[in-house]
Amino acid sequence: MNKNKDVAGEEQSGALMADVARLAGVAISTVSRALANPGRVNEKTCARINAAAKQLGYTPNAMARGLRVGKSNTIMIILPGSPYYGASQIIPQVLQSINKSLIQQGYNLMIANLDREEVSERHILDLAFGGTVRGAIIFSSKLPEIDGRSPADSGLPIVSMLFDMSDAGLPSVVTNDREAIREATTELIRSGHRRFLYIAGPTGNYHDVERYGGVLEALRAGGLSEEAVSRSGGDLEYQHGFEIGIRAVDDFMKLAARPTAVIATSDDMAISFMSRIQRAGLSVPGDISIVSFDGSPVCEFCSPPLSTIEQPVEEMGRAAVGLLLDAVGQTENAVAMRTIIRSRLILRESIASPKG
Repeated sequence: MNKNKDVAGEEQSGALMADVARLAGVAISTVSRALANPGRVNEKTCARINAAAKQLGYTPNAMARGLRVGKSNTIMIILPGSPYYGASQIIPQVLQSINKSLIQQGYNLMIANLDREEVSERHILDLAFGGTVRGAIIFSSKLPEIDGRSPADSGLPIVSMLFDMSDAGLPSVVTNDREAIREATTELIRSGHRRFLYIAGPTGNYHDVERYGGVLEALRAGGLSEEAVSRSGGDLEYQHGFEIGIRAVDDFMKLAARPTAVIATSDDMAISFMSRIQRAGLSVPGDISIVSFDGSPVCEFCSPPLSTIEQPVEEMGRAAVGLLLDAVGQTENAVAMRTIIRSRLILRESIASPKG
């Protein structure tokens, strides 16, 4: 009985698609193509088809359609850990953008957490090699690997998000970390700051290498030596940003010549640092200026409002989906190995000229 019900459901779906085609004045195949991949159909035709589908109440079942043609309509998102990354919420914001873009193209999203345990890595590999997913977007600087097997060996289209893995052959969507931090540091130098505290993510991480490199470039351009910046952190992942910021307060207090400006590599680090440093009796920006990286909406509502480098999460999500679906569909579009989408510096009240 269940089987008959499924068949009837498919027949009804087909009949409804024919009705949509009739109302829009196009072929059934055009309706199918427009609903599955709008980018391959004329914009005006798409608008007519969408209007007809809405009028008739037709909603295609993406999963059922994928099963009928023998191809998965599921895209796997590989995260390095929990999607909760603190107040900055960069990962959830990017996921929201990716999910929105995938839904518009008729795909589903599956999240897999890469927590560096064998069971989770083996599960991801099974998904990649088993045909359960059509493609993957990875938020980690390293692909899972067990017994010499990696998702890259499965032939599965993969795009790297936030990390530049183009040297490993993966198309990558990143922001201009180095240039953005260089601009922020240059702004601090222009304001008169000469001693800095840099609050780091994990040492050797792509983001830390790029961002600290930007700080050093700005110092050199401003006629300052590397000794002008002290480092804190380096031993914890970015999802522990609040803890990194709290530890940085202790490091700051131990310095003989205290910095007048802090460059935090995530909003979480900056928020916890600012909270604790004010509790210790210091003023922001009176005693110390602070700038951070990510651009979380919460920065505007900190006290004082926090200057931050805003990552273009919406654009990055759309770009990653576009690259991946080009690879999935084997289109004639040349797949860029490295797509850079610029961040922007938002200056708020957490930055001022140093005293004296």
